Amino acid sequence: MARVVVTGGAGYVGAVLVPRLLDAGHAVRVLDAYSFGDEPLTGVRAHPRLQEIAGDLRDTALLARALPGCDAVIHLACISNARSFELDPERAKSINFDAFEPLVRIARQAGVQRFVYASTCSAYGTSDAEQVTEDHALLPITDYDRYKGLCEPVLARYQSPDFTTVTIRSAAVCGYSPRQRLDLSVNSLTNLAVNEGTITVSGGRQTRPDIHIDDLCDLYAMLLDLPAELIAGETFNAGYRNASIAEIAEVVRKVVSSEVPGREQIDVVTLPSDDIGCCRISSEKIARKLGFKPKRGVEDAVRDLVRAFAQGLLPSSLEDPKYFNIRTLQELKAR
Repeated sequence: MARVVVTGGAGYVGAVLVPRLLDAGHAVRVLDAYSFGDEPLTGVRAHPRLQEIAGDLRDTALLARALPGCDAVIHLACISNARSFELDPERAKSINFDAFEPLVRIARQAGVQRFVYASTCSAYGTSDAEQVTEDHALLPITDYDRYKGLCEPVLARYQSPDFTTVTIRSAAVCGYSPRQRLDLSVNSLTNLAVNEGTITVSGGRQTRPDIHIDDLCDLYAMLLDLPAELIAGETFNAGYRNASIAEIAEVVRKVVSSEVPGREQIDVVTLPSDDIGCCRISSEKIARKLGFKPKRGVEDAVRDLVRAFAQGLLPSSLEDPKYFNIRTLQELKAR
């Protein structure tokens, strides 16, 4: 059993990861600002090994109280995606970058032994390479990507024999979560297919890597148990496959048309787009060194979402701001 701090534990990934860690026998301390509400952890809130701390990641006094006594940190918290970052760039930078080194420093001083950082493969920007490996230069296009990437060398400076650090550059995440996001490509296309019967694709040739949320959470849980020498100071890409937006849309169309009554015919409308960026990541290193190979694909993510819609778990999915990061943050800013 490990005592694990999960920053952003009530977020899209965190809401799946926290129950997974509890089921594995770990004690979990969630640190989250709960900007999107506390409902995502309702199902585990009474768990005796769960502790929740509501607070701001930038509050160093809070970190100094929250981190002692813990063995590991899985750092998920951030202002996620480029459009949300651009809504309030200074605030986003203060959370995604300025708060990062104090968090790492306080964690090491508090006796934390392992620090897992959730970076992103979007930090690579666009590339013509057939397989973008971890040695590829980071050429970010947006400030969100840039500051996620700039945290990586900061973390590397703190690597030591008694403080194991590892960075995961994950592909675009997809699938169902109690804190559902419907502003991610696979999830967004599925929402449109199920609830409107039409999929709108901008461009379509852009290539994006993807990973199922359950596979990513399996990876984060695995990183708590692996020998330090396998991961110390390492950076790993983590993705299932690379596919164009048009290919993803076709997968969504096939699954929804075969599994949702009344949606046997789904139109795919392609609009022109200036976005032709591509990034095809290689996940060979993580398979070779850690034996990690994702088991679930886009089809599985779409089926999970179809079931969630059928069970009434995602009401008002086209209108409710809570499913869309930028809409929620806009509302919070307007208050």
